[in-house]
Amino acid sequence: MSSVEPPPSLYVAREPIFPRRVHGFFRNLKWWIMGITLGIYYLTPWIRWDRGPNLPDQAVLVDLANRRFYFFFVEIWPHEFYFVGGLLVMAGIGLFLFTSALGRVWCGYTCPQTVWTDLFILVERWIEGDRNARVRLHHAPWSARKVRLRLTKWAVWLLIALATGGAWVFYFTDAPTLARDLALFQAPSIAYVTIAILTATTFVFGGFMREQVCIYMCPWPRIQSAMMDPDTLTVAYREWRGEPRGKHRKAAGAENLGDCIDCMACVNVCPMGIDIRDGQQMECITCALCIDACDEVMERIGKPRGLIDYLALSDAPAEIAGEPPKPVWKHILRPRTILYTAIWGAFGLALLYALFIRSDIDLTVSPVRNPTFVVQSDGSVRNIYDVRLRNMQGDDRVFRIGVDSAAALNIELEGVAEGAEVTVPANITKLQRLYVTAAPDSPAATGDITELTIWVEDTQTGERAERTSSFNGRGGE
Repeated sequence: MSSVEPPPSLYVAREPIFPRRVHGFFRNLKWWIMGITLGIYYLTPWIRWDRGPNLPDQAVLVDLANRRFYFFFVEIWPHEFYFVGGLLVMAGIGLFLFTSALGRVWCGYTCPQTVWTDLFILVERWIEGDRNARVRLHHAPWSARKVRLRLTKWAVWLLIALATGGAWVFYFTDAPTLARDLALFQAPSIAYVTIAILTATTFVFGGFMREQVCIYMCPWPRIQSAMMDPDTLTVAYREWRGEPRGKHRKAAGAENLGDCIDCMACVNVCPMGIDIRDGQQMECITCALCIDACDEVMERIGKPRGLIDYLALSDAPAEIAGEPPKPVWKHILRPRTILYTAIWGAFGLALLYALFIRSDIDLTVSPVRNPTFVVQSDGSVRNIYDVRLRNMQGDDRVFRIGVDSAAALNIELEGVAEGAEVTVPANITKLQRLYVTAAPDSPAATGDITELTIWVEDTQTGERAERTSSFNGRGGE
């Protein structure tokens, strides 16, 4: 009886990557960016900004309870969500722009997954040692020392993850108040749940999954190729200079070897575990650490730097022929990047224009259509409107309401005994019912539809807002 071998597994267990320490310009640049971005994330909720009485003094606040978004001097109301949408569009176009010019610089320098993974690797290196020590520890059997090092590393990771999740919830309410309530276990349960979820995801993504998040979970590696072309500057290996590779510089035939000595330094420092010498790969996040590692080796063996560098594929023929490549600015300023910049700038200018011309008062008008009109005992025709008055000022304001139309119309405010003025509290949207009446034999009463404009005016500043609507007469029966 012959035995049937089971089919091979389609799953390959992840082999952990242990990047080696490296020094150089790009490594220092990443340290600075890490410090700045983490500083912004952790400290921003604690910045104060005086907006006057009755308003929160937190500089950046997403106030879900009152449906407001505060960003220093800017206050976004729910009906102004187009500002947030516009900023998201600008962020997307900016990502296209930078990718088309410099490859995946967002992924390599400022993506949260990259920043926190870099921080977790730094902690790992401090506690367990550099690459070789970490590789040995990984393959070593469990011992008291290995348990101690792992628990210490995981504890520090957990503290960083807890600070990350804790900082996030501070953006949604007053940070000092929430911090005190969290410490006294008096905060809302949703705050603890959110912190727990973000702590767990940061701990797992930054500590264990790392490059797998970029490769399998993030869609950008599969989109980036559409944003790049031969003029895009990205991290690449000068194959025409480095090949053929060879370690033995003094052996016979060494004069025919390229500059690459196959030292694997570029591979050992790569947080994605790839070999940049194999060409452009989806996994590459353009962190440029391989440039620093290779330049360090080139200096030691007396070869020119730049075997691995920011390159444009369109420059390869010129470099192979010994001619100078195009200037960097010609790679940056080309039709695609100019178009992206123009679109990005147009959105930015449009948002700025909308921000500076917006009024501090606003109204929306909703005609009551059940019924569309009411015929009163004297034959006059009444239409009813729900008017929402929005006071975006920091103090109470008196609004005057009126109606402009070619027909003679009378107005009355529900709950207002006399006049057409109503007080709207600070930072409040008030619902006010408005009655508009046409005389019995007037054209508006006997006709079908009469156009009208309902307006509101701030009696203190004279600022005015208006909306067009229509008046339904008996002719529509």
